[in-house]
Amino acid sequence: HFFMVGFAPLTSRGAHHFRAVSVPELTQQMFDPKNMMAASDFRNGRYLTCSAIFRGKVSMKEVEDQMRNVQNKNSSYFVEWIPNNVQTALCSIPPRGLKMSSTFVGNSTAIQELFKRIGEQFTAMFRRKAFLHWYTGECMDKMEF
Repeated sequence: HFFMVGFAPLTSRGAHHFRAVSVPELTQQMFDPKNMMAASDFRNGRYLTCSAIFRGKVSMKEVEDQMRNVQNKNSSYFVEWIPNNVQTALCSIPPRGLKMSSTFVGNSTAIQELFKRIGEQFTAMFRRKAFLHWYTGECMDKMEF
């Protein structure tokens, strides 16, 4: 399984003092491809499972409602054969410098984009024999790639 990780709010160091975020906004940002730590868009795959961890003074009922809304609106991006595949957790202590935040960990088939891109880049470099001398110099054979 390969996990996609996201974080919200992703703002510059000084910008968070000027903008208050709400639970609906955090939830929306958390699922946004721009807030993912991997260059992969969840709309090109389906979530098997995911977990959302909220930090700060947040109502658990509001978190559950927002996560249910996301699941209902984006049901085509979640597999139907795994019931209750979204987990939520809450830590009442906010992260340093923020009033609230959310962390996302999702097991999505969209990660295949990333692997395809890495495979294509590897093939292009291997064709040119780029960096190969570092490995053959250590007695590794080209056929081991």
